[in-house]
This record gives sequence, C-alpha cells and structure tokens, in this order.
Amino acid sequence: MGHGTPDNMNWARLLQNLLLLVHLRPIGCRSVQFALPEEREPGTLAGSLRENFPAPYQLLTQDFLWLDGSTGNLYTTERKMDREALCPEETKAEECIILLTAVVGPSGDLIQFPVIIGDINDNAPHFENSEIHLRVSEDVTVGTSLLLDDQATDRDAGRNGELRYHLQGDEGPFDLKVSGHFMALTVNAALDREAQDRYQMLLVAADCGAAPLSATAALIVTVTDVDDNCPSFGSGGALSVTLPGDSPKNTLVAQVRATDPDSGPNAAIVYSLSPRVSERAKELFSLDSLTGSIRLTRDLQSDNSDELVLKVLASGLHCPPADTQVTVSVLPKATQEPTIKIGFIAERQNQTMVLPENQPPTVLAVLQLEGDSSFKGSSLAIEGEVPFTLSLQNGKYLLSTSKPLDYEIKREHHISVVAQGGSAEGPVIVLSRSAIRVLVVDVNDNAPRFSRPHYQLEVEENNPPGAALLQVRASDADGGANGRVTYRLHEHAPPVFSVDPASGQLSVSASLDREQQGAHTLTVFARDSGSPPLESEATISILVLDQNDNAPVFLTPHFIFFIPENVPPLAPVGKLGVADLDEGGNGNIELRVVNSSGPFVVDDTQGTLRATTSLDRETEDRYELYLLASDHGRPAALTSSARVTIFVEDINDNQPKVILPSSNCSCLTVSPATTAGATVTKIYAVDEDSGSNSEITYALAAPEPVPSSSPFQLDPRSGDITLAQQLRQEDLGMHHLFVVVRDGGKPVPLYSTVWVNLLVNQSAEPCRLDKAPTWTGTRDLVHPPLKAPICEVQSPRYAQAALLAGLCMMLAAVFLLAVAAVLHLKQRRGKKQQIEENQIALRLQDKYYSDD
Repeated sequence: MGHGTPDNMNWARLLQNLLLLVHLRPIGCRSVQFALPEEREPGTLAGSLRENFPAPYQLLTQDFLWLDGSTGNLYTTERKMDREALCPEETKAEECIILLTAVVGPSGDLIQFPVIIGDINDNAPHFENSEIHLRVSEDVTVGTSLLLDDQATDRDAGRNGELRYHLQGDEGPFDLKVSGHFMALTVNAALDREAQDRYQMLLVAADCGAAPLSATAALIVTVTDVDDNCPSFGSGGALSVTLPGDSPKNTLVAQVRATDPDSGPNAAIVYSLSPRVSERAKELFSLDSLTGSIRLTRDLQSDNSDELVLKVLASGLHCPPADTQVTVSVLPKATQEPTIKIGFIAERQNQTMVLPENQPPTVLAVLQLEGDSSFKGSSLAIEGEVPFTLSLQNGKYLLSTSKPLDYEIKREHHISVVAQGGSAEGPVIVLSRSAIRVLVVDVNDNAPRFSRPHYQLEVEENNPPGAALLQVRASDADGGANGRVTYRLHEHAPPVFSVDPASGQLSVSASLDREQQGAHTLTVFARDSGSPPLESEATISILVLDQNDNAPVFLTPHFIFFIPENVPPLAPVGKLGVADLDEGGNGNIELRVVNSSGPFVVDDTQGTLRATTSLDRETEDRYELYLLASDHGRPAALTSSARVTIFVEDINDNQPKVILPSSNCSCLTVSPATTAGATVTKIYAVDEDSGSNSEITYALAAPEPVPSSSPFQLDPRSGDITLAQQLRQEDLGMHHLFVVVRDGGKPVPLYSTVWVNLLVNQSAEPCRLDKAPTWTGTRDLVHPPLKAPICEVQSPRYAQAALLAGLCMMLAAVFLLAVAAVLHLKQRRGKKQQIEENQIALRLQDKYYSDD
C-alpha cells in the first residue's frame, strides 16, 4: 500500500522519472518492415535500420540475417531462407513473415520488426503417381469426359504455384479439358479395341512462374472390349487331307482354326460338326469343341480308297456360326513300310541328342529313307508342331532346329519323323515313324524373380531384439546351380537389419524406436549361382507402429504468467506448451489443473490456461497451481506435471482513502504563537493498489484561480501542513483547506478529497464544526491527460536542457532539504512545549476508514 515517503526519496524518484523521460524513445510508432525473396545468396542486402533508428545496432537472433552494428544494414547469412520450410502451414494467399528483434540506439531500445519472405519459383510441380491409368469401353459415346483425379501439386505461392496442364505425345482420339479444379480427358472420336487397345501419352503440368517448371506423368488409357465381332475362318478355305488306311486310333487328322478379333469371353469359340455330316464320318471322326482338332475314333483298317466330307461350324456368343469344309481321303494300306536311317551330327548321349538352349538354328542329324523300290514319291515329314524342320538335299534330309530352344519352356523334345510314299500300282501311302529325343541343356539366362517387387509390413516399436519380420522369396527358372538363389541386403541398409542368405528370412537385431525413425526402406537382392551370376532386387517398406512409451513433456517445468486484475471471465492467462512424441491416441494430450482451488481451468482445444472469474489483486496477488498432462495411451496412460505461478498485475481500481483527518468536520486549534515552518498537522491516506497506482500526492484546491492568502502550505508528498509565515492579526479565525488526494495511476489518476479545518485562536479549547464546509469550485479536480501524441519526443537540444534543469532542481532540493532539517531540529529543541500543544489530538491507528 502507498503512503507518504520522506523528502529525499521523493526527490530521488523525481530525478529517476526525469532521466527516464529524457532517455526513453517511442519506438513502437515507427513502422519498419523489410521484404526479401527467398533463397538469396549470402551477403545480400535486405534493408537498413539506419533511416529509422540511431546507431549502434545489435540483432538478437542471426539465423537468416545478420546486422552490421555500425551501419544498421541487414545482410543474408550462409543459411538460406526457404519460404516453404519457414511457413509450411501458410496457405498460398498468405504472406510468410518472420519477426526479428534488435537493440538500437545509445539507450539500448528494444525493437521488433517483420521481414516478409517472398516466393520464388524454386519448386517444380509434383505428381503423386508417375503413371495414371484409365479404362474406357470401346463403345463409349463420343464426347464423354473421363475425370482425372491425379492432379499435380506445387509448394510455391501465387503465380509460381498456379498450374496449367496439356497433353504431350500421340493424344489419339482424346482431348484434355481443364476448368478450374476440374480436369477430364474427353473422347473426341470413336474407339475400336481391335484396331488399338492402348493409348499412352504424357500429362504435363507446368507452373506459371517467369521460368516455368514442369512435371510429367504417363497417362495410359486402356480400351476394354465389347462383343462386336463374330468368329470367321481364314481365307484359306476348305481343307483336304490324306489319311493312310492303317492309321491308328486318336490319329490327328486335321485341325480347323477360326478367329474372333474380340478378347476374353467375347472371343470364345465353340466348334461343332454340321448335322448334315454322314453317319460314317460321325463314327470315324471326333471334333474337339474347344481346339478344333479332328481325330480318329478307332483304328482304321481300310484296303480301299474312300473320301469323307466334314462340315465344321464355329459359333460365338450372339453370332451366327461360321463354317468350313474338311475333305478326308482314305488310302489303302501299304504292303511294305520304308525305314528311316538316322545319322547324328549333334552331341548325343545314349541315342539322345544334347543341345544347349538359346543356340541359333542348328543342324542336328542327317536322315535317309530306305525301303522297297516299288514305292515312288517317298518323302519324310515331321509330325505335329515342334521347333524342328526337315530340308531335302541330294536325296537326304537335314534335321535342324527352326528357332532357339528354351530350357525354361521345355526341357525335352520328342521328334516324330513320318515316312510317306506311293507304289507303282497306284497312289498308296506307307507311314513309318521314327522317334528322336532331344535334351535341352540349361544356361544361366534367367535372373531370380521375387514373388513381388515391393514388400510392406508393419512392426510395433520396442520389439524384442532378433525378431523375425518377413521372409522374402525369389525363384529362378534356370536349373541346377543356375537356379540356386541367395539373398543379401544393400550395403547401405541399417546394420540392425539382416537377411538369411539361404532362406530370405529378414530379422532385426535391435528394438526399433518410432520416435527416432518411423519408417525404413530396404533393398534386398536375390542372386543365382550361375557363371556369370544374375541378380534382381526388391524393396521392403517397414512401417514402425507406435507404442505409448513417451510421457507428455512440458516445455518448462515451471510456467510463470502475468495477468492484469481486470480481465473478464475465461480470459486467457497463458499458452501451455506440452508435447508427446507418440502419435495417435498415445500422443493425444489432456491437460487439467490439480492441487489448486484457484479460479483457473485449462482450455484443451487451445492449450491455454484461462481464468474462470474476475481477479482482484488486492484480494490475492499470486496463485500457485499444478498442471497434470495425461495421454490417451493404452494399456495405461502416461502423465507428467508442471508448476504454474500466476502473478496478478495491478490496475488503478482503488481511489485513495483518507485516514487522517477522520472526518470533514474535524477541527484543530492553532496558536497564533506558532513559529513559521512548524508542522501544524498531517494528512495521511492509503491506496490499496500497488506501484505507481498507489503513489499518493496531496494538493490544495481553491474555488477560483486567485492567489491564496492562506498562511498554511501543504507538502505534496508527505501530506504535512506547515505554517508558511508567521501568523498575523488578520489570520485569526477559521481556515478551511480543501485537499485533493491523488494516486499516480495511468492514464487518469483516481482521487479523494478532504476538508482540513484550522482555527487560529489564542484559546486552546477544542473547536467543533456542526457541518462540513461546501466546495464551490469546479468538480474536475484531476488534471486532464496530455493530448500530445505518444510518439512526439523532444528534440535532443531540449532534452539536454531539461536534463540540466533537472540536475539544478535536484541540487537545490538537496540544499533546501538540509536547511529545512537544521531549522526543524532547532525548533524541536527550543519549543518542545509549544509543538506538543499544537499536536493533533487524533492519533494514527492501524486502519481508518472515513464514511464522509
């Protein structure tokens, strides 16, 4: 609480305020800001404080800019400013601003100014997927729009972040339509899957920067089939085949083939014999409905020639059947079979030829037909579809491969060579078969292939060391050592991961910590044992799942807040910084106040401490409470606590209360013999506020602005009323002093008033007033606040003059104080009795309150 103070303390405070007035600079009214594009080179000039503030200069933080202490120039540092990193949450329409704090001027003024980070086109557009796949039916209507959801993003702002799209490459029957955020592919011509079933083009996204950057994604349109074609036989027309009279059962007579340009189920063809086929033909031949193969249903023992006609139908879904004709000529049995002599050229083992795969067409053997001379027109042929051919040269046949053999497709081939010819007595065919076995030898021409190119798995953190995570598998189509696979991880893989070379079992040797690294990407290689070895790779993505292994952490164990006492209910007291390294429910934090009866609650949505009621510093000026932070982890929540100290700052909400005199009707008799300078009485007041709000001054008020003729004067600090001059005859009688008691509150002080009634009289009898005097002056007893702007400061020359005047006043005050002290001591020694007679009868109690 404020009260009167000794004179020397009053003069010291006056000098302190005077010095403060001279040196303080109104910085807040000077609007200073700088703008600078991002990614500037070190040493780039960003602006200067010299035009607004005097030297010297000092920047408190120099992360991105440094300040020349003498010139006030701001330059960029080695650490470049990346707008997208500094303001990741800002929208493209907002400015990216960083606030810098500097100390300027000889008096060390603290200023804060913004730096606006401008955007440059340093980020190219980005497609989330490198390929965009669309499927469209071939019967789609011209003009149909196919929505494209895979749009690109650009982290830049303004024109640098605006995107334009176009197609590049063979667009075919498609156009790109862009309207605002809507983008679609429009079909502008009829589609035909049988003509082209796939279209590939590039979707290009370019920004609108001065030097545009772009990104591309492959746009692949697959045309799906509809059943718009029917089966048909080729242009070769009818087939004619000759069948020996002794052909065995299941002999392949012929195979018809029809085609349908459609695909999948729409291209399914069913073969059948026409109902008009003869009964004998139906008994001798069978037709496979799926392959179109015609075979003998029984052994053929015919000594006579015969001709049978088969009409074959090919049917499709919703289509009329197509037809073709197969004519089978049956010849009589031969009387003598020719023999086939084989001379091997290729390497062989036990009558089996051995041939490495992937060899170009190679001669394997020389075949010669030997037999009865009665056969004419004898020839050799290969039965069935095999990758081998026979070529006649000088009466002999060369057996060769027609294409390179593939061990992985077929490891062993059986060649059936058929001898056919005619006799002198008539056209007759004699068949003789000879089987040749070819063994294909493997070479290392296949790399191992993983069962999938990308493995994904989830692992909870804090796993036991050595835990098995995943087993990768790769197969190799080669045989032997060429197909034996071993596994290894990339040399830069984290050392905690390992893979078993033989089984492909992936394991981790240490516990994983999601807070240190939430995901791992590994590359695993599979290598065969061929010479030279072949290798392939796959990626493994490991997502580390969170466990509740981190308690919430406050930014500080002790929060200290200051709040004025006049804040409304639910006003924010301060921001509570708390974080939890876990994620999901394990990282969701709930705050509450514990161990406190104070009027405070936690606003969890804002992370703010709020006051539930209005605060009164005069009742309670400080609160201590504790915060408890709990996460929502399972199976058990983790907690932590922090201490909070709240200081209630004072506002000027209490006017001074006058303790002495206790009433406006109080009266004191003053003897005319009282010496000049003697203290007659004292005014004492208190103010329940604090600081400058409780600093009390006293002043006499007059009803009109005329010079006062009162012999009494009032000390504005101590409240002492002293005799200004020796009392005279005309001073006898009642003196009413109207005293205004003001506090030092800002912007407008509060005040109280009191009447001091002094009766100058020879008699020492107590004086009394029936009623309090009446004030006839103005009601405005407090000086109005200054109307000058806050930012108007005195010129340096005026400030120096004021400082000089202040120093002179201080010296004069010290001198007067010393003189007053000496005089006061003399008066106390010489006239102790008289002072006791003039002393006020009312004594100071612990606390007084005036109801007047």
